[in-house]
Amino acid sequence: MHGLVNRSIQCFLRDTYGGDLWAAVAAEVGVAPEGFEALMQYDDPLTDAVVDAAARQLGKQREALLEDVGIYLVSLEPLRRLLRFGGASYEDFLHSLDELPDRARLAVPDLDLPDLTLQAIVPGRFRLDCSSPRPGFGAVFAGILRAMADDYGALVLIDAGSGAALPETVGIELLDTAFSAGRGFDLARPEAI
Repeated sequence: MHGLVNRSIQCFLRDTYGGDLWAAVAAEVGVAPEGFEALMQYDDPLTDAVVDAAARQLGKQREALLEDVGIYLVSLEPLRRLLRFGGASYEDFLHSLDELPDRARLAVPDLDLPDLTLQAIVPGRFRLDCSSPRPGFGAVFAGILRAMADDYGALVLIDAGSGAALPETVGIELLDTAFSAGRGFDLARPEAI
């Protein structure tokens, strides 16, 4: 697994639950306390061990923890900006998800994201297929979709599915595209004051 993925999980655990939880997870799985290097590659079972240890220590289901990771990722402004370039509305954003792995590889060429395929079921209802040999990406994308709905101000129901079948699927029902104001977004990066 790419170190950027592992580092993101580490930062999520540390920022959300504190350094003591991260230290306990790192000790349990045999990772140095300083954690992962973002540009290195790690064995996939190590990533699974970190997620499983954190879920165990927090008393959470693995899928719920991974969904929280997805929500956390959207709180990071560079990733939020990458996602918001998908369109002016939440529905535009959904239709741009097929392109997301390629856009991410422009920034990090060796980042291996799942293939994403959006299927329109009926107007306002969609299914996102996350095709990856590694389970868990469906839950992460369910969290990303929830957080982005809030970001756009859309009222959306997300069904994360069970994660047991591949490809992992996420059901999306768009109830109201203008439910609330949403967060502001400009293509031009805000100037630092």
